[in-house]
Amino acid sequence: MSAELISILVLVVVFVIATTRSINMGALAFAAAFGVGGLVADLDADKIFAGFPGDLFVVLVGVTYLFAIARANGTTDWLVHASIRLVRGRVVLIPWVMFVLTGALTAIGAVSPAAVAIVAPIALSFAARYSISPLLMGAMVVHGAQGGGFSPISIYGSIVNGIVEREGLPGSEIALFLASLIVNLVIAAVVFVLFGGLKLSRAETIDRDRDRDRQKAAAVAGGPTGEATGSGAGDGGGSGGGRGSGSGDVVALDTDDDTSRLNPARIATLVALVALVVAVLVFDLDAGLTSITLAVLLSTVWAEDSRNAVSQIAWPTVLLICGVLTYVGVLDEMGTIDWAGEGVSDIGVPLLSAVLLCYIGALVSAFASSVGIMGALIPLAVPFLAQGEIGAIGMVAALAVSATVVDVSPFSTNGALVLAAAPGVDRERFFRQLMMYGGIVVAVVPAVVWLALVVPDWG
Repeated sequence: MSAELISILVLVVVFVIATTRSINMGALAFAAAFGVGGLVADLDADKIFAGFPGDLFVVLVGVTYLFAIARANGTTDWLVHASIRLVRGRVVLIPWVMFVLTGALTAIGAVSPAAVAIVAPIALSFAARYSISPLLMGAMVVHGAQGGGFSPISIYGSIVNGIVEREGLPGSEIALFLASLIVNLVIAAVVFVLFGGLKLSRAETIDRDRDRDRQKAAAVAGGPTGEATGSGAGDGGGSGGGRGSGSGDVVALDTDDDTSRLNPARIATLVALVALVVAVLVFDLDAGLTSITLAVLLSTVWAEDSRNAVSQIAWPTVLLICGVLTYVGVLDEMGTIDWAGEGVSDIGVPLLSAVLLCYIGALVSAFASSVGIMGALIPLAVPFLAQGEIGAIGMVAALAVSATVVDVSPFSTNGALVLAAAPGVDRERFFRQLMMYGGIVVAVVPAVVWLALVVPDWG
């Protein structure tokens, strides 16, 4: 049995054990990296640790640290309150606001994980407070980021278009952008329908009617008429008028509530969040290092609010993600990923090779760098693209979409940020939900984009 095949089978065993036993998958993956890397591939410790995602470790710690402080001093409550006012109490619109916001950030040049790191904690705090499915909100944030991720001026778009030009392939920047935008928009719409979006919309009309009846009754009785409390199940925790007493789909705004007021700590935290956005988007600074620096500055001035923030960093998630990605680094060092890709390219049937490359891109990208996978797979596709039997524009778009749409996986940077940012959830349960959802995306989307973009021979 080859070393590459052994490494893949060990990865399957890690998944099975972690799924059936209460063991952190990251810890299992570290042990697997040591066993496979040292015993099978004869790698020393330096090469094994070369796959440790130090940048992602810092991003996860820094962002969750900063937003733990924001939660402690009430800044996230204030942001939720402001979001409700922006959509005039229509909570049903908030997931789409988050989709558009992250899409706009990536379209104008933000790296996808940076946009998700900025938006996800706010979006998921909102979801927790108003009993919106965290899976729905997290998926909307990630798919929004990927929807804008291939604009001609975006990071992903620039990288892929550069690879296409370097390989001498025909390309279309607009086609690439529209393919990613449309696929992610369709997926977001499906997720919105399946995970409670339509129910929120229906409940909104009911709550408005009930509120109107209450106002009429109060007017007849001589009571107050301006209070809208809602009538469903969205008591998502916390206090104040920003929370509906019912479904939470039309939310009353109580300007006397503490969540609507700014104090020095909240103002400073908002400035820190704006500084994070500017540092990442304008000055291209690292999101993790910037977040930690800002969190430390806030902790120095408002130590009481920050006292328990470090303990609220999502350490189990950090262990899980870093362990799995360290093992993926061992696979890369062993040549397992290249071995799989080259095996597909040698099949000799272009359409079959194309769909298998899309699936390899999706599966590997669910655990590793999307950009790295695109950089490896597009050159692998060059030999059969040169035969002229498959359109290059459609194939490149299919590979790009397949390698990025799966970033909802909890093992990818974006999925890990969503998992780490969700307050008040059962993290093991949420992890399993993200893993199942990511698995469905991996299983379905590559085949769909292959049928839509490759089979018709676009370009």
